[in-house]
Amino acid sequence: MGILTIDIGTTTGWCMRANGATVSGSLDLSGDRHEGAGMRFVRFRAWLYEMHEKCPITGVFYEDVQAHKGHYAGQVYAGLRAVLMTFCELHNIPYAGVGVQKIKKFVTGKGNAGKGAVIAAVRKFGFSPADDNEADAIALLLYIEDGPLAAALL
Repeated sequence: MGILTIDIGTTTGWCMRANGATVSGSLDLSGDRHEGAGMRFVRFRAWLYEMHEKCPITGVFYEDVQAHKGHYAGQVYAGLRAVLMTFCELHNIPYAGVGVQKIKKFVTGKGNAGKGAVIAAVRKFGFSPADDNEADAIALLLYIEDGPLAAALL
């Protein structure tokens, strides 16, 4: 079973648990000034296919963000989420969004915890995230495995 958790954004945090092993990281989807605006979505799609080829993905959970600081960030999020959902539909992979506050409350005890608190909490579980995006994806994995969604996965 390959569960993929994702913190969608220009820097996308991800975590994959398969066969008892966990790998995680951050994927930089920002482009350069010579690329078209749609290239981040092309790169994200290619990355999903690459991950699925390495280890078949059997379920995807992503941070369901309801508000963004800026208009452009919201557009990027929506586009990447659409790519993710399309990928899952084409491969018959179940997917679900989980509210950010639920994840933060589970991992830190506080629904409005800052980035530093989430990183610190994830480190207490034995992980070493490189940035807050990777920490968010790991926190989401912990939430779905040990929280209210665990029964549905097992």
